[in-house]
Amino acid sequence: MGSSAVKPIGKTGVVAALGAMSGTSLDGVDAAIVHTDGHVIKGFGPSSYRGYTAAERTEIAAGFGKWSGPEVEAAARVVEAAHLEILSRFEGVDVIGFHGQTLAHAPRLQGTLQVGDGAVLASQLGTPVVWDFRSADVQLGGEGAPLAPFFHHACAVYAGLSAPVAFLNLGGVGNLTWVDPRVARPETGGALLAFDTGPANAPINDLMQARLGQTYDKDGALAMKGIVEQGALELFLAEPYFARMPPKSLDRNDFSEMIALVGELSDSDAAATLTAMCAAGVAEAMQHCPSVPARVLVTGGGRHNPVLMQMLAVSLDCPVAPIEDIGLDGDMLEAQAFGYLAVRVARGLPTSCPGTTGVRAAVGGGTISLL
Repeated sequence: MGSSAVKPIGKTGVVAALGAMSGTSLDGVDAAIVHTDGHVIKGFGPSSYRGYTAAERTEIAAGFGKWSGPEVEAAARVVEAAHLEILSRFEGVDVIGFHGQTLAHAPRLQGTLQVGDGAVLASQLGTPVVWDFRSADVQLGGEGAPLAPFFHHACAVYAGLSAPVAFLNLGGVGNLTWVDPRVARPETGGALLAFDTGPANAPINDLMQARLGQTYDKDGALAMKGIVEQGALELFLAEPYFARMPPKSLDRNDFSEMIALVGELSDSDAAATLTAMCAAGVAEAMQHCPSVPARVLVTGGGRHNPVLMQMLAVSLDCPVAPIEDIGLDGDMLEAQAFGYLAVRVARGLPTSCPGTTGVRAAVGGGTISLL
């Protein structure tokens, strides 16, 4: 990445960065503007959501776990078209952060794969696009995930927090960021610890789709009627992943056998058990935090599930609240994160560090596609 990489938005000053995120839950694409200089957040702009159709979900899901081939190419076309549609709704954007769609993630083996070509988006939208955020981290020995922690640190500072806090994102996979906002720079030792907690919404969504033809358990209504199967929960917690020290990360399908564990249960008991597994993974994760956070702030779709939120409240040793409690938008936080990270990449700032991904040294990933 030469000096030309910083020309589109300059080396200093606040810019309007548009981030886009399509998570492993496959609900759709979130897009949101954040105003930032790559260090501090100055404010937030408009946001939008573009849901995937059932046919689009099926086409993308066919590429899960694959590294190449026609299914991967087809998924990429769907992802690019959906992103072009939603990103074209915005005006006054200086730079776009395009995460793409993760199809496979095995950092110690093949690497990590997010489909969607940022160069295609840049040429079509007439705006510089930063993309392929994870590869450089993996190449330097990192997990390549999670990548939102640097943004979480900026959010804690933006919200005026003065004690350690945890951000818990419950998307397809859960991830936790422990933040000490008293440490000025996110890459400084002691500022951050981040890692994936375990499966979150993905297995619940898969169960709902397979058994009832529904995309998710709205308001936890099905889980609320069920009883948790303790034997299945104990088998889940015996997985070696939970004993591993962070940083660590997961692929969407790493715990696919969870569906088999609840295969003989009724619909409601299966939903309740999978929901309990998500909460139990978080409770295990909290033991790795350097100190008990003042509270856990929940973002992502999981915070809309009252059964899951109640399970977290009773199993954690600190208050649990949706991230809206500090004035942030839990539906758009991941999208905003990649807008923020795009500015950091364009300005030569790190986007991950040993405490967030296990990478050997602080590194700034990302490819920049100019016009």
